[in-house]
Amino acid sequence: MMIKKLSLTTILSMLLLTACEDFEDFNNNPNEPTSVTSDVLLPGVIRSSVNTTQDASFLVGNNAAQLTAKTLRLEVDDYTWNAFPTYWEGWYNSLTDLEIIENQAIENGNQALEGASIVLRSWIFENITDAYGNVPYFEATKGAELNFTPSYDDQEAIYMDLLSELERADQLLASNSGSIEGDILLNGDISKWRKFGNSLRLRLLMHASNQLADVGSRFQSIVNEGNIISSNDDNVTLTYTGSFPNEYPLVPLKTGDFDAVAIADASVNVMQGYDDPRLLRYARPNNEDFETDPTIIGAFNGLGEDCPKSGASRLGVQYFNYPDLTQAADLDLQIAEGIVMTYSEVEFLLAEAAAKGWIADDVETHYRNGIQSSMAYHNVDLDPFGWASFDDFYTNSGVAYSTTADIWEQKWLALFFHGIEPYIEVRRWYFESGNSFDGIPFLEASCGNSNNDQLPLRFLYPGEEQSLNIDNYQEAVEALGGSDSQNATTWLVE
Repeated sequence: MMIKKLSLTTILSMLLLTACEDFEDFNNNPNEPTSVTSDVLLPGVIRSSVNTTQDASFLVGNNAAQLTAKTLRLEVDDYTWNAFPTYWEGWYNSLTDLEIIENQAIENGNQALEGASIVLRSWIFENITDAYGNVPYFEATKGAELNFTPSYDDQEAIYMDLLSELERADQLLASNSGSIEGDILLNGDISKWRKFGNSLRLRLLMHASNQLADVGSRFQSIVNEGNIISSNDDNVTLTYTGSFPNEYPLVPLKTGDFDAVAIADASVNVMQGYDDPRLLRYARPNNEDFETDPTIIGAFNGLGEDCPKSGASRLGVQYFNYPDLTQAADLDLQIAEGIVMTYSEVEFLLAEAAAKGWIADDVETHYRNGIQSSMAYHNVDLDPFGWASFDDFYTNSGVAYSTTADIWEQKWLALFFHGIEPYIEVRRWYFESGNSFDGIPFLEASCGNSNNDQLPLRFLYPGEEQSLNIDNYQEAVEALGGSDSQNATTWLVE
């Protein structure tokens, strides 16, 4: 893999310039800056990494988890996966500039910026390794040192280092020293970056819970410290201004491209079964009736005659503007945000941890908070569904807590457009159910799929790796058992 790839001509030019120091004065332009400061770089890093993740959610994460379904270009639904190279490149490109920011923070003694950089870097790397397995990590952003063929690191080593780095970030942020200029994600709020980092540690521990003997004590220690996301005010989301370049990435799509994804039959069935008001936020009614009798139809994930997609409802109004149809503003809604992590997700993490006995908290309290905060975040309207209040919904809809499967189901719904996290969690539940959908009562394998009803366990490595980083690529494939397969097990699911 090559980060910031350089052509042969560029490399030769760099070597010549290094050798010809006598000509430096002629090559310097006093009106052109020789370096860019972190406050200028950080907005771009945040925007590009979040946009990459939102695009991955739209085209892969939501569809693989059957929250949404593809109506065109059905490879994801059919379980015939590829490398999804756009996301590999997008995440790694963001890491290159982020390393510059982190180095500048260290040089300037800005502990707050250094801590925030570590948290953001850890989140990006989490996405990469969760998706692909073993990936370049320790050598990944060493292009400036002319290392264009980084080695692949074991996922276990990556996870252990991410957890260690996030703990170090917490210590840096706890010092409250320095500032985070250019922060368009959390507005420079050091305490929120600290909560984000610690909550991300909880997510990582849950992902790796089947591999870590001490996961319970690790989880409890973080919870006991108390600096985790604790309300919707702490949500880690990118608010878009509505104009380029800070525009929600789905809004500029052509109508046909946006319509290539519809609400899924699986999620519609669950929400309709509970009269869940989030349905009118996740999907646009076919009859444009948002008040009395909305008509919403889900598309089946998969291929074949037994996988109907006709009449499927479009995604919600906050994700795309149809000129002649209801707009988000018409319903007093804002255009969608780029979701990184939410209070709702954290509450479901705590609920499952309590159910597993890692923490002594009440399971139902966290479970209920997870649903309520998800509905509050999406600014749901209870009236079309006949609910007088959230208490009325919780008590009388049938959604009240009973088993761990309830936590999974409601977390699944709440993870709508949370990057690839819906897929990563479904994969974990699939693994915990014996590599089967039998233990996930609200899901089954996509219909007509070409993978023998097996959920793919990973993305393939990009083809560019085979030509530009062949030796390390081959070593990574050997670690997968000799085949770069979507069904190969990684450390998280072995």
